[in-house]
Amino acid sequence: MNKYTLLQVTEKSTEETTAIHDLPIGKDETRLRRFIALQEDALLVLGTRRQPPVPARAANTNTGISIQTGLGFTTLESDDYTEAVQRLRPDIVLGMADYEYAKRPGVKRIEKMGDRTLAWLQHMVATLGDESNELPPVAVFAPVLPIEAGQQSDYLNTLQEDLADFLSGWVLYDAASIDAIPTSMRHLPRLALTDIQGPHDIIDQTSLGSDVFVLSSIGEATDAGIALTFTFPAPELPGSGRRLPLGIDMWSPAYVSDVSALAENCACYACRNHHKAFVRHLLDAKEMLAWVLLQIHNHHIMDVFFANIRQSIRDGTLERDAESFDKAFERNLPISSGKGPRLRGYQVKSGRAEPQRNPRAYRSLEDAQERLAEAPLPSPNADAEHLAQQGFAEKAI
Repeated sequence: MNKYTLLQVTEKSTEETTAIHDLPIGKDETRLRRFIALQEDALLVLGTRRQPPVPARAANTNTGISIQTGLGFTTLESDDYTEAVQRLRPDIVLGMADYEYAKRPGVKRIEKMGDRTLAWLQHMVATLGDESNELPPVAVFAPVLPIEAGQQSDYLNTLQEDLADFLSGWVLYDAASIDAIPTSMRHLPRLALTDIQGPHDIIDQTSLGSDVFVLSSIGEATDAGIALTFTFPAPELPGSGRRLPLGIDMWSPAYVSDVSALAENCACYACRNHHKAFVRHLLDAKEMLAWVLLQIHNHHIMDVFFANIRQSIRDGTLERDAESFDKAFERNLPISSGKGPRLRGYQVKSGRAEPQRNPRAYRSLEDAQERLAEAPLPSPNADAEHLAQQGFAEKAI
């Protein structure tokens, strides 16, 4: 997926609906696509939780799930979610799952999971089925719960018997749960909302049968100042036999004067028009353009990676190529030696009594004003060290 957007589309603070629900649209437009300015040829998927998810403090209920919003934790009701789908018209909607992230369900809890998920899915399918044929169609992906196949057999059997004609795919929370999918419905595409740390995980889960992935790891690498450099299939190992890194730390002083591209033979915009030294300078200056160029580059690397995986599947060589990739590349990304852009709220998993993550962005200028008033004006030939001592600037490290 080439765009990931967090929206709060179901919370109502007054009797009026949120702005996106009443957004004026043209004949061939949909509200959600217009609201986030997404191009027409990109797939638009609507789900209930961010990725990676945030553990909710409250339990799910018979009518909804506990989620985090911009106003704190709340309950997303099944009726409100279905109404949002009707108004926003995504290409794909992920059915609500009675699944609590980072919590191991007990025996009684497992019994409820399938019943609640089935009831919510039946309600959504019935509501969308009663709509006019003139509305843009919405493909419904059914959740596969992250529990053993036998523990959700009743739920999955009902989907197979009653809803098979109304479902267009599956959404997975655990790659191992693919085996639970009924044989007659295994031809449907499978979207993975699983923990993906890097390309090795993508290859492993593709081998298990996952088709589509939501990747937060690309943005995490970009924020860390990492330029991805891996290729698939893997190149031959150098004479040393050491595994190759998945990327390079662009904060490293080694790239201060390096005018080569971020990755060899890369055809992305950043590599065709700029070089490592420029990106390194932008990072040092804390210019947002640094992370923009890195994100362009990293998305291109991942696009080529997925294209080559698809070709490997067509050629019947995925197993062999996966084995060579595992031998050729390190499993973890390099550790960043710098600081990324300021953390945004949706990137942070909240908890109790946590220290402040970001330093204060603003401070009182009174002390600095007094210091500057007493300091002599710097000469035209003053260097950075002198300016820092006088309080006129902060020397970058």
